[in-house]
Amino acid sequence: MVGVLIRMRLRITARQMREGRAALNFWTGSIFGLIAAVATALIIAGARETVHGGVTVAAAIFAAWTLGWICGPVLTGSSDETLQPEQFRLLPLTTRQLASGLGAAAFVGPAPIVNLIAFGGLVLLAAPIGLGATAIAALGAVLQLVFVVLLSRVVVAWLGAAMRSRRGKDLGVLFAALIGLAYYPLNLLVSAVGPKLEGDHSGLSVTLRAVPSGWAPYAVEAAARGDYLLALLSLLGLALLSLILWQSWAVLLERRLTTPAAPAGQVVDTGGGLLDRFIPATAVGAVVAKELRTWWRDGRRRAALLPLLIIGFVLPIFLSLRTGGSGTIPFSGAFVVWLATMSSTNLYGFDGTAIWQTLVTPGAPRADVRGRAYAWLLLVTPPSVLATLILPGALGRPYLYVWALSTLPVLVGVGVGAVVFLSTHAAFALPPQRGNPFAGSGNPGCLKILMQLAVGLVQFLMAAPVLAILGTGVALHNSLLQWAALPIGVLLGAVGAALGIRWATTRLEARGPELLAEVKPR
Repeated sequence: MVGVLIRMRLRITARQMREGRAALNFWTGSIFGLIAAVATALIIAGARETVHGGVTVAAAIFAAWTLGWICGPVLTGSSDETLQPEQFRLLPLTTRQLASGLGAAAFVGPAPIVNLIAFGGLVLLAAPIGLGATAIAALGAVLQLVFVVLLSRVVVAWLGAAMRSRRGKDLGVLFAALIGLAYYPLNLLVSAVGPKLEGDHSGLSVTLRAVPSGWAPYAVEAAARGDYLLALLSLLGLALLSLILWQSWAVLLERRLTTPAAPAGQVVDTGGGLLDRFIPATAVGAVVAKELRTWWRDGRRRAALLPLLIIGFVLPIFLSLRTGGSGTIPFSGAFVVWLATMSSTNLYGFDGTAIWQTLVTPGAPRADVRGRAYAWLLLVTPPSVLATLILPGALGRPYLYVWALSTLPVLVGVGVGAVVFLSTHAAFALPPQRGNPFAGSGNPGCLKILMQLAVGLVQFLMAAPVLAILGTGVALHNSLLQWAALPIGVLLGAVGAALGIRWATTRLEARGPELLAEVKPR
């Protein structure tokens, strides 16, 4: 069965390499990943001044890559489930057999190869020490790859299991946000102290070796001292931990395949709620109400949006701690809008083939695009505006009000325009929602990251005139000129929103069937 699943994964990967957007996503991700892996390997190999320092640097970089495997599915809102467990539910397989097959298939593709190259820097570090240390490093790199892949699978499977009930969905979203938040302070810590680690002999170097991501580098250090028994024990510990993770994943797979999702409960018509009272009874209003309810009830949408909203508030705090001030905290509202935009660029992919109802209804595309845009604004604008109005004064930086208030309308307007524009021009299919709210079809992570970078770049370019006016006002000590940036920001934001909605409507009306084919689960 393992060989069958590996051949299935190879066939799907080969198809991704030559089919349109999937091929672009595959090769772009592979190239960027290869560059990062080679750079990582060279950094580790270059830390040869002392064995202790080189091992400390390797342990820190291994920890950073491990964090990427844990937090990546949460931050990008996608994890690779090319082969879904539900597809093999009716086969006479035990969960351990299925876990073995899916686990082996998880090591097929560009991501494991890229990570193996990055971890291979440990071999280059150990090569000058001797043949024994090199062999230990090679085995440690392989075991490190097995560890991070299985750890990522277990974390995502656990979050999916937690979000199968209503209360579990709330807790799962909270834990997802905490996991995503953990990446930023730890990554900032590693990047800040990384250049100083080579000569470090403090408790930090001990901690980096004590966590599982540092066991393989520590084995190389033990081998360099001639203590091969301790080196083998470190690798044995990593292998046993990987075995425990595989066993845990098998248990989570069994729960996923045998435990039904909690029922949504009976829907009772109470004669109209808050949405029905305040949203007009029009075609656009109906879409707005439907979208707001969907954002609240759909576990996949909430898993994509809410963790990044929380991260948007907390990320400026970590950045301020790194710089030693509080200059970025007043811009928490802007961070919220920025991250919310990046997590919402596949609205029609969330709905899948339900878009056909819009396509067959005369005049519905225009109302559908506008309603989705307005609903997104109602979700994102209130918390970002509150943060912008409160934080500068609360932190004793009232002079930053003009900066925060002038840039926020640009980010909001361009953001909502980009959300509906990319949702119609760059939509991609998501697998049927089953046990994993972070599941993606094929490997959409790179595509999502590229779209997120493009959205951020467009928002920055649109805000450039506002920033130029603000900078000129500061240089001339002219507060009136600085406040003149506010109406310019509102105007640019309105233009960005109007253009994005217009282009998205035109695309949906003209290429609706093609969009339906793109978002159809495969």
